[in-house]
Amino acid sequence: MTSWPTWTPASEPPRAPELVVAMIDAPVTGAWRPGDPPGRRKFVSLFRGGGSRRPGLELEAGGRLPEITVAYETWGVLDARASNAVLVLHALSGDSHASGPVGPGHPSPGWWSPLIGPGAPIDTDRYFVVCPNVLGGCQGTTGPSSWAEDGRPYGSRFPVVTVRDQVAVERALALELGIEAWYAVAGGSMGGMRALQWAVDYPANLERAVVVATGAAASAEQIALCWLQNQAIRVDPDFREGDYYDAKRGPLAGLAIARAIGHVSYRSELELQQRFGNSPQGDEAPLAGGRYAVESYLEYHGEKLIGRFDANSYLVLSEAMNHYDLGRGYGGAETALSRIRARVTIAGISSDRLYPLRLQRELGQLIPDASEVHVIESIVGHDGFLVEHEAVGAAIREALSS
Repeated sequence: MTSWPTWTPASEPPRAPELVVAMIDAPVTGAWRPGDPPGRRKFVSLFRGGGSRRPGLELEAGGRLPEITVAYETWGVLDARASNAVLVLHALSGDSHASGPVGPGHPSPGWWSPLIGPGAPIDTDRYFVVCPNVLGGCQGTTGPSSWAEDGRPYGSRFPVVTVRDQVAVERALALELGIEAWYAVAGGSMGGMRALQWAVDYPANLERAVVVATGAAASAEQIALCWLQNQAIRVDPDFREGDYYDAKRGPLAGLAIARAIGHVSYRSELELQQRFGNSPQGDEAPLAGGRYAVESYLEYHGEKLIGRFDANSYLVLSEAMNHYDLGRGYGGAETALSRIRARVTIAGISSDRLYPLRLQRELGQLIPDASEVHVIESIVGHDGFLVEHEAVGAAIREALSS
């Protein structure tokens, strides 16, 4: 049964959109910065070099990132053999806070809270659960808002990173934690991309993978939609080619519009119609300059994002998703997926127009030991992997107990 996200329409007379009000006092970035409350985050420094090894990470697209900081959170206890570790991977605008309440350092509740905990599908009485903030992100892991070696934020100097680079960082984190192999790796959307990349690049280092609402490569429409979102950020006059951290205001309007474009693709046409139709927002009159309810809803999501995210990270991560192609370097997707030795559980959302079921069915045909595709019936669309807790949780529980 669908559980709608919390959102209460306003009922005031016409006024300045919430987003305009939110931008007045907003910082240039919603990134977590050193000195902010750490919350449940832990931090580790990777790729420090030593011996004959140069410090840093060689990137797939060329170039190198020096020593990399990773923010991560954990739940449960690692057993003596390090055999019960589960890696949980977030999507584009997520972070390491996969489970837990709002609190200092965590402006949003855990994005998979109902699925992680004692007795939950990812049972923290049985498993040691790790969720890192992704390379290029903005919530404690090295990204464009982080300080470079010269003491200034990377900004426009942050290099192109790919899903393969992000997984290489997660592999280094695993070794730092004493985990040679994962009992399972799980994620949806961009998190599902990384779960599959793990299974392809490190076939001997995980037993199970759970991938929800993703495919083997970025599609033309996914690339097009990401491009539109990224252009909204780049044309914002406050973007300053990505070097806005010392300015009075960052590209908040562009980031909010990017989020609105993305959010439309994350939901389904039927859900938006049933929830909003062409109704006005409260007492506002659209013919007199007021808003429709769905417009207010999109402003609400833009307002939420600018308070906890960074525009440059949105670009870097969107482009990593555009570059996603499991077949690159392996001679095609079929050859890449044939490398997988893990038991793979695949799930898709019936109404997902961004990552339609045909992509999950293609994975099921090409992965050697894959489940039948679990079809999660929902009108929510792509965001069903975050909203349909009962159905997604059932697929995960089955995968981890098989």
